[in-house]
Amino acid sequence: MKRKAAIIAYDIASNKRRRQVFRCLKAWSLDSQYSLFECKLTRREAEELFIQLSDLINEDEDTLLLAWLDKRHTVKLLTKNTGAGFQAPAWYLG
Repeated sequence: MKRKAAIIAYDIASNKRRRQVFRCLKAWSLDSQYSLFECKLTRREAEELFIQLSDLINEDEDTLLLAWLDKRHTVKLLTKNTGAGFQAPAWYLG
């Protein structure tokens, strides 16, 4: 399977959960800037990562977003209280 560029972002209400999510993402050796991670993942790796992260967050309070940087893939949002809210496609230059 080919790896695709993606962005993972989070907004975690609890400092403890935020540190756990950060450590999990760093364990995957992903490049980061605060709560935004740039990565290249296969679909299977992304699913495994989201399973690990879903065990760490509170879906009622926290938001976790995976956005593929390829218009053939859809944005994946893990939260119950909000939508992604994009009115237009997001572009990434990097």
